[in-house]
Amino acid sequence: MLTLGIETSCDETAAAVIKNGKTVISSCVSSSVHLHSKFGGIIPEIASRFHLEYISPVVNKALKKANVPLAKIKLIAVTNTPGLVGSLLVGVSFAKALSFATEIPFIGVNHINAHLFSPFLQQKKFQFPFIGLVVSGGHTSLAYVSDFNKIKIIGRTRDDAAGEAFDKVAKILDLGYPGGPVIDKLSQTINTSPFRFNCARLENTLDFSFSGIKTAVLYQSQKLKNPSKKHKTQIVYAFQKEVIDSLVSKSINACEKFKTNIISVGGGVACNSLLREKLQETGKKKHIKVLFSDPHFCLDNAAMIAMLGYQLYKKGVRSKYTLTAAATSR
Repeated sequence: MLTLGIETSCDETAAAVIKNGKTVISSCVSSSVHLHSKFGGIIPEIASRFHLEYISPVVNKALKKANVPLAKIKLIAVTNTPGLVGSLLVGVSFAKALSFATEIPFIGVNHINAHLFSPFLQQKKFQFPFIGLVVSGGHTSLAYVSDFNKIKIIGRTRDDAAGEAFDKVAKILDLGYPGGPVIDKLSQTINTSPFRFNCARLENTLDFSFSGIKTAVLYQSQKLKNPSKKHKTQIVYAFQKEVIDSLVSKSINACEKFKTNIISVGGGVACNSLLREKLQETGKKKHIKVLFSDPHFCLDNAAMIAMLGYQLYKKGVRSKYTLTAAATSR
């Protein structure tokens, strides 16, 4: 069974064709990040207009790359929550129109839930239960996953998402946007720092907090008045180390609390080299299997949407044409 996935939750216009909910036949992504970089963050109106312009070409490219005519598609899966409403509406409207015109059933998918399963695109089989860590520019959460439609949130950020904190720290230090890749790259040039920052511990909970550490970086930057490149590198090294330590610690604690030995990690910050290294290293010591996907599937993509949409459809989940976009999950 071939599923067409469509993803337009933020600044990536994506489409993919998946076979039997597992095999990626094609996955195409067109990003508008270059249009937002000069503003230091996502501009919703620019993102939605980009989707309007590119959604049809991207879907056509995915079908062409897969060498699959639209007539052979048996299901259309589309992100309908969470995200930027204007961006989501473009994908949802396109999917519904395509479904109505072709009589191909369609299904709405929560793209944060899809991130939980993205590492399984490159695994031989699904393994339940597992702890899912989603860490991105807009979301940071932990979930206990016992099935495709049985996902329980057990921890989340109480303020900034981890990726958001990376972007804001990069902006404070005038390092550009997006902040994650540049901070990761700079941090790899040194192996120690005289600076120390701390995330709020939030004891006896699996919740996160990254607002305080971002503010601490701001105060340190102001104290230095005009930090040199060396100081900036030392600051981001200390900042990244503490954020990653928090993510790793809470994830391992979640496994121990819920008695599972699998962690699946998705979202843009899952591309971070230190997170991959530390979580794999700690997981090995604790006999916990840590799953990451290739960076292409960590970022917003339609392959994970098609995969989860197919699995939900098999379980009898259906969407009606009254489905609409929602900025936050209900």
